[in-house]
Amino acid sequence: MDLENDSSVTEFILAGLTNQPELQFPLFLLFLGIYVITIVGNLGLITLISMNSQLHTPMYYFLFNLSFIDFCYSSVFSPKMLMNFVSKENIISYSGCMAQLSFFCFFFFVISECCMLTIMAYDRYVAICNPLLYHVTMSHQVCSWLLGGAYVMGFAGAMAHTGCMLRLSFCDTNIINHYMCDILPLLQLSCTSTYVNELVVFIVVGINIIVPSVTIFTSYALILSSILSMSSTEGRSKAFSTCSSHLIAVALFFGSGSFMYLKPSSSGSADQGKVSSVFYTNVGPMLNPLIYNLRNKDVQLSLRKTVRRMFS
Repeated sequence: MDLENDSSVTEFILAGLTNQPELQFPLFLLFLGIYVITIVGNLGLITLISMNSQLHTPMYYFLFNLSFIDFCYSSVFSPKMLMNFVSKENIISYSGCMAQLSFFCFFFFVISECCMLTIMAYDRYVAICNPLLYHVTMSHQVCSWLLGGAYVMGFAGAMAHTGCMLRLSFCDTNIINHYMCDILPLLQLSCTSTYVNELVVFIVVGINIIVPSVTIFTSYALILSSILSMSSTEGRSKAFSTCSSHLIAVALFFGSGSFMYLKPSSSGSADQGKVSSVFYTNVGPMLNPLIYNLRNKDVQLSLRKTVRRMFS
């Protein structure tokens, strides 16, 4: 497929997070710290789950993949974003912009994360509401199918978005009012009709935000009902701790994503959209391993055992 697509624009200029020069270096340091914590946290959690057999359960199998997805999609744009804070010309080629959006990059991992968070909610529902059937319901084969389905959904959604973007032409303006190549800022630059693209955005984003959100909160409504009926105070406390960690991650990711993509175009400025996108592209991947580490006793115990083995 021809990435140039008969477009007269061969490169774009990224406006960045702010146009105030005095803020560029402080923001560089801030987002460098966020990126380092994201990489160390997610790779650390991946390594910890791999090295400890007591964490080889469906819950941590999905958490392993969530960390992998967070690591990958934060690495799609963060290095370029950091370079743009300290460089004078924030240029990205047309091909590079399409590659950043495409199925092997941002779209693929973001949609896969939507599905992964939904699967994790279902896993918690089965574990708490049907504990006697948990190992049958969440067998290795079922987990593999669920995981495969998440990545297939990511691939399908990404191909739909990327195919629609490649049909557009960009004629004159090439300044993207964002710190990365994203759908909505690019649609504003197109000199051809974007009706099909906007329809695809509404359908794909709607499916991948609304359907998972309804599924997750239905699961947690049933979980809450089951928790409240537990006689054991310790059991209730452990269930609340596990579920609250996941709910924090869900609220941050889906809340910021909904504000970015499902709000009417006239209800907020582009700057508000950029700030909102920071939460699901930078803050979320950084906080996820911290949320699950700090609030999960099994992870804490495994971490202490791993550290002792390393220094013994």
